[in-house]
Amino acid sequence: MQINKIIILALLLLAFNQNQAQEKKLLTLKEAVEMAVTNSGPASSAKAKVETARLELDVTKNNRYPSVKASAQYLRLSSANVDSNLQSNDDPSAEPAKPLKVDWLALGQVNASMPIFNGFKLKNSIKESESMYKAETFSEKHSKEQIGLEVVELFSNLYKAQQMVALIEDNLKSADQRVKDFTAMEENGLIARNDLLKSQLQQSNVQLSLDNAKKNAAIANHKLITLLKLPESTQIEIDIEAIKRDMMSNQGNSGEGERNDLKSLELKKQAAESGIKIAKADYYPSLALSGGYIAMDLHNVITVTNAMNFGVGVSYDLSSIFKNSKNVKLAQSRVKQTELAISQLNDDIREEVFQAQENYNLSLKQSLVYDKAVIQSTENYRIVKDKYDNSLSDTNDLLEADYQQLQAKINEALSKADVAQKYYELQFASGKLTASLNINQK
Repeated sequence: MQINKIIILALLLLAFNQNQAQEKKLLTLKEAVEMAVTNSGPASSAKAKVETARLELDVTKNNRYPSVKASAQYLRLSSANVDSNLQSNDDPSAEPAKPLKVDWLALGQVNASMPIFNGFKLKNSIKESESMYKAETFSEKHSKEQIGLEVVELFSNLYKAQQMVALIEDNLKSADQRVKDFTAMEENGLIARNDLLKSQLQQSNVQLSLDNAKKNAAIANHKLITLLKLPESTQIEIDIEAIKRDMMSNQGNSGEGERNDLKSLELKKQAAESGIKIAKADYYPSLALSGGYIAMDLHNVITVTNAMNFGVGVSYDLSSIFKNSKNVKLAQSRVKQTELAISQLNDDIREEVFQAQENYNLSLKQSLVYDKAVIQSTENYRIVKDKYDNSLSDTNDLLEADYQQLQAKINEALSKADVAQKYYELQFASGKLTASLNINQK
């Protein structure tokens, strides 16, 4: 007996610790989106792409500066035969000069070059990199919009699951009480056993629905905390009133939004147009300033210092007259391809906005219908229950009315979540999701 008490106490302590481990966190939609666009993996990946594009731009800009190279060499020479005019002697009676012993060479030089003209290739390369960098910044903003939409969908799924759990738990209490009442009535011979079995069957079905709803809530909660990088033990509680306030405060904001993915694509088109100019630059010669300094010491032969040089260099690849046309056509084809993509995206955006608007309008209408359905089902259950108590209706009518009332309440709760979800889907399609939540995109 003592062992059983210890086991029960241990189980109670374990259950208590598990409940304590569940950290409940009340979140508004705005807070969740802000956390996602800051902490999530996709947000970090988009930010890394922007940083890469910025560094590529800096690398391209560095080509505007002179190229300066310095080198030094020290070479040991072995049995070198040196024949130099420096050894010649005009006096025929003079003794022949001794052979020079040359056993090492030291050479140091500094060279600098500065491009002056290369068909504006450098200028257009910088423009291309700038356009790609700006395109990545808008791609990052669009990624944040997509992340925000994912949070909206997860919030909606979690809220729906939590509401279903709450409503079904309440209905299960009624079903449990009905089974108790029917059991007592059946024992006293007031109802047939078949009626008791029907109530027990409904009780089982409600329990199964509750277990499924809890499973859906757990999955939705896990997906959300994973995206937000929250601890595994976190249980999200949704601040639905804050969501309603945010929606109401933004209803009067009819400002036009812009799709960041479209702006990114337009900037990539500008980069492709710069690519055409870069390709055409090979039709022109290259002109550069050059200068340098040389110091040399060939042991026992010659020493050179302060040997400075400067000048202008011109180079031209004659084969580019014939070969470069393909590069230009390739660059032009890329521009054409981007133009077609922009046209297609514009069509897709118009379709997305239209569908999102229609879905939002439908959700508003459905919500009104479901509100009325709750009132109607509640009144219907009251009437059927009154008839049942007065033996004017049977158990089937009572259980069906109870099910209809539960379904109406579930539909009403889900419709509220649908209205919010469809509203923010419309904001996303219009390019205003983060703006509608007053989230600044840096």
